[in-house]
Amino acid sequence: MQTLSPELTRRLTAAIEKMPAFPKSVQSILDLTRDPNCTPKDLVLVIEKDPVVTLKILKVVNAAQFNLPKQVASINHAVVLLGFNTIKHLALGIAAMGVLPRHTAAGLDMQQYLLHSLTTACLARELATRMKHPEADPLECFIAGLLHDFGKVVYAQHMPDEFRLALQTSKQLHIPLHEALRQTLGADHTVTGALLLERWRFAWRLVETIQNMHGPQVKDTPMIACVFAANQISKKLQMGFAGNMYVESLTEAMESRLGGDLDTVIAHLGDLKPLMDEARMYARLET
Repeated sequence: MQTLSPELTRRLTAAIEKMPAFPKSVQSILDLTRDPNCTPKDLVLVIEKDPVVTLKILKVVNAAQFNLPKQVASINHAVVLLGFNTIKHLALGIAAMGVLPRHTAAGLDMQQYLLHSLTTACLARELATRMKHPEADPLECFIAGLLHDFGKVVYAQHMPDEFRLALQTSKQLHIPLHEALRQTLGADHTVTGALLLERWRFAWRLVETIQNMHGPQVKDTPMIACVFAANQISKKLQMGFAGNMYVESLTEAMESRLGGDLDTVIAHLGDLKPLMDEARMYARLET
C-alpha cells in the first residue's frame, strides 16, 4: 500500500467525488454476473431498461464483425444469436466507456486510451480462459482490464498539471508512468483507480486487482497475473496508448502462472487478430 499525506488524501478524495457515478443499470448487470442463478431473461430485462446501452449493443451486434444474416432488433434476439457471455461483456464495456469524458484537461487522447484499455480487457479475458483458475474468472478479468487505467483519467481530468508533468518525467527519465506519478504527485493511478471502484461498489477482488497492479511488490494473484500480462502485451503490440509506453517484464510468480515470459505468453496465444478486431470494434462505439 502507498502511504498518502493527509493533503494528498483530501485532494484525491475530492477528485474521485467529481467523477460521474456508474449507471444503476450497470450495477444491476454486475450484480447479475455474480449470481450463478442468473438467466438470459434476467439480463435482457436489465439491459432493456437502459436505452443508451441497448442501442449501442444493437449497433455492435449489427456490425459487419458478426456477419449475421439479418438485422437484430432486440436484446433478446442478440442474446440468442451471440450468447449470454458476449452480451454481458458488451453491456459492461459500453457502460464503462460511457462514464469516460470525451476530452481531459491534460489532453490525454481518449480514443487511444480506450483502445489500450479494451485491448487489455480482451487479452486478460483470453488469458484467464486459458488459465482455468477459479480465482481468475474471465468476465472479471475483462472488467479489470477495462478499468485498470481509470485512475489516470481522474488525474488527467482533475489534476492535469501534475499529470502532464508525470508524462514528461516518464518520457525524459525512461521510466514507467506509475513510477513518474509517484515521484511527481506522491501516488500512482492504482490508488485513484481503487478508490473509484470502491465508490462504484465493485467487488473487492476487482478493487484489489487494480490496487496492486504496480510497484516493487506486485501482489501474486491469478487475476493480477492475467491483467498485468495483458497490459504489457497491449503496450508491446502498440494497441492504443494510455500515457505509458514502457513494457515491463512479468514477475517470476506470473511466469509460473502463465507458462513463461512475456514473449512466450504471446507466442502461446497464437493469432491475436480476432481479439484486436474486437477491441477496435468496441472502441468505434465512442467515435
